[in-house]
Amino acid sequence: MEAKHIDTKLFWRTLGQRAIGSTIVTARSIEGPAGFLGLSATHVCAEPPLMLVSIDQRTSALPVVLSAGHFAINFLPREASAVADLFAGKTPVKGAARFETASWTALATGAPVLTNALAAMDCKLEESLQRHGISIIIGRVVDVLIGEGRPLVHFRGGYLE
Repeated sequence: MEAKHIDTKLFWRTLGQRAIGSTIVTARSIEGPAGFLGLSATHVCAEPPLMLVSIDQRTSALPVVLSAGHFAINFLPREASAVADLFAGKTPVKGAARFETASWTALATGAPVLTNALAAMDCKLEESLQRHGISIIIGRVVDVLIGEGRPLVHFRGGYLE
């Protein structure tokens, strides 16, 4: 069987066919907080509890995550679509100013955690791998927050109601 050429547009269109919970990945360094919309957050294993996130190496939050040595994965509630859009870069608001539009707290590592998150996993960075312009970060979960509500689901480039 001959391999089919999968271009970037087809790849993203295919991935868009899966419904996925929206997350904001955050970290805090001496310079302040940073974050991005992370649609690739997933678990690696439960023992020890490890999470994995892929980050485009051009993302301004990546150096903060790497220098801080930690990150938090915030699972977004349905009503957080405006916050998700901020961290996805869909508005002119950039950098630490993104954190001024919602209420944040911190867990063990100090990474920002959305106070109304469905859940948050606070992670210490264990490993970072680079592949084709992407950094894959793996972190050990050291603290969690569990909230309530319904998820903000990302599907076909938008949010499900």
